[in-house]
Amino acid sequence: MTVEVALAVMASARVEYLTVCDGDDESTGLVTRLRLAVLRDSSAYTDRIRLRDVLDAPLPSPGSRSGGVGEYGRVPGVPALAC
Repeated sequence: MTVEVALAVMASARVEYLTVCDGDDESTGLVTRLRLAVLRDSSAYTDRIRLRDVLDAPLPSPGSRSGGVGEYGRVPGVPALAC
């Protein structure tokens, strides 16, 4: 998924971050709107950069989930994107 598409999804969903999933629908981390906006405006940006390459934070392992993290390590109310 492109950074522009992810930013559009985040804006329409009114969220500050997205959960990124792998091909097996397993959560692999989070990416923030601010991080994507800064990346898009930088000279290092290309349309080949994938969301999984710019993750802000890894998700906790399934055995150490906090109260705010749901099934498969997803945060309730946060859209998940497969990349």
